[in-house]
Amino acid sequence: MSTDRTGPAERKQDTSARPPLVRELLLVAGLFLVYKVGRQMANGHTGEAFRNARRVWGLERDIHLPGEGGVQGVLLHSETLVRLANTYYASVHFPATVLFLAWLYWRRPGHYVWSRRVLTVLTGAALVLHLLLPLAPPRMLAATGLVDTGQVYGPTVYGAAPAADSMANQFAAMPSLHVGWALMVAVGLIAATRSRWRPLWLLHPLVTLLVVVGTANHYWLDAIVAVALLAGALAVIGLPRQRRRGSLVVRSAVPERTAPLVASGTAR
Repeated sequence: MSTDRTGPAERKQDTSARPPLVRELLLVAGLFLVYKVGRQMANGHTGEAFRNARRVWGLERDIHLPGEGGVQGVLLHSETLVRLANTYYASVHFPATVLFLAWLYWRRPGHYVWSRRVLTVLTGAALVLHLLLPLAPPRMLAATGLVDTGQVYGPTVYGAAPAADSMANQFAAMPSLHVGWALMVAVGLIAATRSRWRPLWLLHPLVTLLVVVGTANHYWLDAIVAVALLAGALAVIGLPRQRRRGSLVVRSAVPERTAPLVASGTAR
């Protein structure tokens, strides 16, 4: 028996809340384009990026965060495992988020609008931080002793020479949007569904966290900052409006129907 039950009234309300598809496609594509252009604007600050990387690495040691090398050491025990981690890093992040938004748009339009707004605020805040704090990832910092698993084992989405990489800004390590988006996908699916198994969606951000750290693409602090930014975005946007409104309707309907019955039963 399915635990994801939706009544006819709620389903009708969801359908009416679905925004125009073309407008949403243009909006999402436009936001993605702005983000990519903004990341490129933050490129080229090589000296500053490495200075910030040394500061972040030192801060992690000062506050006794676990070494990123512990996660990478597990991956390096198996070349197959390393390649799987690299593939996950390169191919899951963006498609998973697109599929998440597409499913919500079709099945839970109210939650789609909410999730799109949260992701927009999160990504905008991340872009500002990329511009203010260029940061070389741990795979580039010799002090970490970590292996660039993408370059050594493949596959990788980055060029071998960061300064000449026209496809991506490799100095935009903080925050980790891999972690931020993955966590929002899990939060959004947990909020939009009713299955008792829905907490398992949290495995996606957990695996993503281990992958981005184990492949030396991100520091622990990159993930921590991403989670903090997502928490801020959720605080700004609030809860999904549709579910909150539905719960208010249920609570207000009971006294309206029972009050006349009580009155008629006691009148003589």
